[in-house]
Amino acid sequence: MDTMTENDYLTAWGLYAFAALGCLLVWWRMTRWIWRWLREPLQLLMAVLLFSPTIVDPVKTQFAPAVAITALDLVLKVGNNAWRAISDLFMYTMIALGVYLVFVLIRWPIERAAKARRERKAAAQAALAAEPEEDEPFRRPAPAGGMRVEPRL
Repeated sequence: MDTMTENDYLTAWGLYAFAALGCLLVWWRMTRWIWRWLREPLQLLMAVLLFSPTIVDPVKTQFAPAVAITALDLVLKVGNNAWRAISDLFMYTMIALGVYLVFVLIRWPIERAAKARRERKAAAQAALAAEPEEDEPFRRPAPAGGMRVEPRL
C-alpha cells in the first residue's frame, strides 16, 4: 500500500477545506430566512461539523475531518476511531457554543441601547414634525420703549 506524502496530505486538506467552505456558504443561504437566535447557532453547529479535525493515526501526526471519520467508522465499519471523533466533535461544539454565548452576552446590551437610541430619535423626529414651524426661530423680541441695546465686550 502506498503511503500518503506530506504534499498529498496538504492537498487533500486544502480540497476538503474548499468544499467545506462551499457547503457552509450554502447552509448560510439555506438558513437565511430563520429567526436570528436560531439561525446563528445552527450555522455555528454546521461550521463545527465541517471544520473539526480528529486524530486518525496512532503516531498523532495526521488529522482528518471528524464528521468523515465518524461516518466511515459507523457506516462502513472500517476503523475504531468513531468514539474519539464523536468526543472531538462534542468538545469543539461545547467550546464554540461557549464562545458564541459570551459573544451574545456582549452583543445583547449593545443592541438594546442602539434600539432605544433609534426609538428616541424617531420620537424626537415625530415631535419636530408635529410642531408648527416658526418663520424666524432666532428672532429676539424688541426692547421695551424702543431703546437700543448695545452688545457687551
